[in-house]
Amino acid sequence: MSIQVISPGLLSTFQDEGRHRFQSLGVPVGGAMNPSNLRLANLLVGNPPSEPVLEITLTGPGLLFEEDTCIALSGAPIHAFADDVPIPANRPFLIQAGQTLHFRQGQFPPMTRCCLAVHGGFELPAVMGSCSTDLKNRLGGQHGRALQKQDHIPVRKPLDSRHRQILQDFFNQLEIYLPANLGLQKKNSIRVIKGHHWNHFTQESHERFLGTPFRITPQSERMGYRLQGSALALHSPSQILSEPTAFGTIQVPPDGNPIILMADRQTTGGYPKIANVISADLPVLAQLLPGEHISFSLTELEKAQALMLDREEKFMTLQNRLAMIALRLSEYYL
Repeated sequence: MSIQVISPGLLSTFQDEGRHRFQSLGVPVGGAMNPSNLRLANLLVGNPPSEPVLEITLTGPGLLFEEDTCIALSGAPIHAFADDVPIPANRPFLIQAGQTLHFRQGQFPPMTRCCLAVHGGFELPAVMGSCSTDLKNRLGGQHGRALQKQDHIPVRKPLDSRHRQILQDFFNQLEIYLPANLGLQKKNSIRVIKGHHWNHFTQESHERFLGTPFRITPQSERMGYRLQGSALALHSPSQILSEPTAFGTIQVPPDGNPIILMADRQTTGGYPKIANVISADLPVLAQLLPGEHISFSLTELEKAQALMLDREEKFMTLQNRLAMIALRLSEYYL
């Protein structure tokens, strides 16, 4: 069974949780820009939360399904349809053999990305323990690149079409309540903790960083968000040895305009680090568009840890509630 790519969309790549054991070799972690979307989409189709998904950016692809398939879209509600049938976001949906999943043009949302999961998962080769697409190094996913027209994407499990109506009735009656703090909401205020070099910056720079908005420039992408605003300055020029980087590290190059390191960040960086985005706000950050303005507010490490713990507890509760989906799908898939 496979899915045929009719049109590729702006940037459609396969992503999972990334490559976490090879940074010492210079291999980026990569993975989904919005980990909440990855996990939720998989839970909605009865997959393990780390199963690879198709991460769709802004304009989505056209995908022809050769077999009946249970799918889910989580994240930005970018007006998806199975032929002319609307596909709801954040719910399992049965797409029928011969139907084309497509996204209506000219109806872009105020958020950037969504994830497409299929029950059973996409049949992709793992590279260094991950199926995530690394565009720079051409690793993983669909031959290390974004989707292209006429690609065929293999899927592991076909649905027994005799049970289509039973499953459809089950999904129609399914009640799903998403906690508000799973990072799926839109906001432009991002919480940070002080970075390793916070005290290297002037007091005026601290006030600018926390008191004025920054614009996300068009040069922003999966590697990093480049910001434009009031320039930040050090007390004095200094030479800093390259250090390991993390998702959400905010570096400040010599021009004074911050860069937020994202999923495809390099493994080390030598610019001063003024702050780090807290983990609970990374999913929110990943949904912002170039041209939008963001502002930063300072919080303490203990508060950031508590927010992350609360979010994880909500996800585990949701995962337990959605376990019935995996159980029911296992009855009707071949």
